[in-house]
Amino acid sequence: MAAVVWFTVGIALWHFTVFVPDRFWGGIVGAVLGAIAGAMVTGAIAQIASGSSIGQTDIFTAVDAIPGTLIGLAAIYALGVSREEALEA
Repeated sequence: MAAVVWFTVGIALWHFTVFVPDRFWGGIVGAVLGAIAGAMVTGAIAQIASGSSIGQTDIFTAVDAIPGTLIGLAAIYALGVSREEALEA
């Protein structure tokens, strides 16, 4: 169940990328993959660190995925901006 929560948090926060210029590497699909990957990685790390099983969920299960989602989105955005600048040069 925890993996479903992380996935859902990643998708939920990804929806806010509509307010950001679309400079993500891979476009909106790249943004969704970055959000999901970041949420899953940090969520899993936090779940393992807390000693909880993958079936146990609480409010912190959702909160743990937020930083990873933002990091994943930022990384894909930065990659997109750098690739766009490389094409212009």
